[in-house]
Amino acid sequence: MLPRVADSLSFLYLDMVRVVQDDTGVCAKIEAGNRTDLVYLPTAALTCLLLGPGVSVTTPALTTLARHGTSVVCVGSGGVRAYSGILPDSLTTHWLEQQVAAWADPNRRLDVARRMYTQRFGDDDLSEQVTLDQLRGMEGQRMKALYKILAQQHGIGRFRRNYHPDQWDTQDPVNLALSAANTCLYGIVHAALLALGLSPALGFVHTGTQHAFVYDIADLYKAETTLPLAFALNQSTNPEQQARRRFREELRLLRLLPRIITDTQRLLTLGSATEVPDNAERRDVHMVHLWDPKKGVLPAGVNYADGIS
Repeated sequence: MLPRVADSLSFLYLDMVRVVQDDTGVCAKIEAGNRTDLVYLPTAALTCLLLGPGVSVTTPALTTLARHGTSVVCVGSGGVRAYSGILPDSLTTHWLEQQVAAWADPNRRLDVARRMYTQRFGDDDLSEQVTLDQLRGMEGQRMKALYKILAQQHGIGRFRRNYHPDQWDTQDPVNLALSAANTCLYGIVHAALLALGLSPALGFVHTGTQHAFVYDIADLYKAETTLPLAFALNQSTNPEQQARRRFREELRLLRLLPRIITDTQRLLTLGSATEVPDNAERRDVHMVHLWDPKKGVLPAGVNYADGIS
């Protein structure tokens, strides 16, 4: 059985190396002048391998990673962008099925959306009578209040969030830094969702984009990550670059990846809103099953024509 995805050791980030397969196993090959170092990777214990800039990987190495059930995600420096992912055939569809079942049922979708807002408010006692429309309004008020507090802390006048992709370079330093930092956060979340085998497109609060679920999960962390960072760069001459660098540096302290995995599993778990069940593992799939609307999961490889006239 593979380790839990939420285990921080199950993620490994590499950059500026060549990943190869030799007679012993998969290793990261580092060449510096006349010296060559080999660092062997614990592929059987890895849930997700993040390949950063300057990484090349051989087909035999990818084959071994796939055989051991390791997801491989191509990311930006420090893992702050996610460009593509290679998911092993052995990756269970457990969490994808949970996501689809919750997304397709209006009542469950509403429940997940409510739990997302509840986590953002930090209020587990939020009345169930509060509608989704009221929750959106409450979230808007909370964000305005947070903008005001951060602006006062950094001696900024009235702040208004503006995001215009077609006018990127004309944004004020805080908006530019916030846009850049949010992009980094989206990459981290995207990589985590791919590692779980989830669909980034099936969101519960957001909809209509291939990154809807990415935006849902990222919103859980903006108030403590990208927003304080952006306001701290209000006098920066290059806020975009500094936001990306500082986000990468602070990410090591935040230990965000394990939190993203745990929170996502908890949100998609039917029943408990606070705990992920003990069997919430990312397991290898050794057998394909059949689905039946009344009987549930049935074994494959069986001739069901027997007994039918």
